[in-house]
Amino acid sequence: MKIGIDILGGDFAPEANISGAILAKKELPNDVRLVLIGDREQISSGLSSFGENVDDYEIVHAPDVITMHDHPTRAIPQKPNSSIAVGFDLLASKEIQAFASTGNTGAMLVGSIYKINTIPGIIRPCITSTLPAIDGTSTILLDVGSNADCKADVLYQFAVLGALYSKNVYGIENPRVALLNIGEEETKGNLLTVAAHKLMAESDNINFIGNLEGRDIFFGKADVIVCDGYTGNIVLKEAEGIYTLMKKRGIQDEYFDRFNYENYGGTPILGVKGNVIIGHGMSNDIAVKNMILHSYEVVKSGLASRVNEAFN
Repeated sequence: MKIGIDILGGDFAPEANISGAILAKKELPNDVRLVLIGDREQISSGLSSFGENVDDYEIVHAPDVITMHDHPTRAIPQKPNSSIAVGFDLLASKEIQAFASTGNTGAMLVGSIYKINTIPGIIRPCITSTLPAIDGTSTILLDVGSNADCKADVLYQFAVLGALYSKNVYGIENPRVALLNIGEEETKGNLLTVAAHKLMAESDNINFIGNLEGRDIFFGKADVIVCDGYTGNIVLKEAEGIYTLMKKRGIQDEYFDRFNYENYGGTPILGVKGNVIIGHGMSNDIAVKNMILHSYEVVKSGLASRVNEAFN
């Protein structure tokens, strides 16, 4: 197995990405080879500075950077030698089995759709976040930002995608799927959630348990929570804000420490033909390590194939 890592992506590139790759290598099986994509000289000197043998890694030269300020749609064709563009080329040609980056999220989404392609039957790919529950479990929330406006059939597909992710990567046999809403009754909500509730309730493909209110998100009542990307992104940023606020006030709490994005590293783009994993733009070496380890779990689970089978 080969996992490609965008060494030039994120706020702390290239140092955090190189260090994270080194940390991940120590925990991965020997048959996994890391492919470091970026400026060859930076990568080689960075590995050497950590006392690593450069030959233990595969380096692919890609000197250009797609920054957070580049337009996602135009960036990849305008910068074909960027680490993100080259990473997608390697994934499309099956030279790597997964591509992970903490770089421009929009460019990663665009590259996934146009370089790797959406699985037939998927209306819109989406991204997820893992939220810690107070009972020690975790809940998958989707979408968290890639689709601000959705129709009911899109939310239904998110439910199926989330259930497949939960089952195949997290090992939950029959994931409980809930719809985020302003009330538990099936008639509550706006036109979108009422219509989505009907689709989910009539489906035999998911274990739908009904609506879930915002106050219950962190109580472990569902394994998968579905919402549009606009709502999901607000929930995610609020959770990050609470964690940051507690840290600034010097409050140490075992549960709230689980809100730290370093613990989760990254999340796959669900609904595309390849394994594409997006990490937080502010990832340090620990977060990068965990992003790479999660990439390995996603590839090992055969998630993309499972999604393809479910929709075709």
